[in-house]
Amino acid sequence: MNTQLMTPDEVADHLRISPDTLANWRYLGKGPAYVRQGRIVRYHADALAAWFSTHEVSASA
Repeated sequence: MNTQLMTPDEVADHLRISPDTLANWRYLGKGPAYVRQGRIVRYHADALAAWFSTHEVSASA
């Protein structure tokens, strides 16, 4: 298990979205799972990879 924690800015950069979009997803209950302690938000790299793989769309010919 990869226990690396990523900041919202790192995740947004990885997903090529704005940090505001990621914050909006948190507000709406969408997007990858995250950990919050007070005002600090972090994402487990494994949770991000799992979320990303569940949104994979296979091409159909």
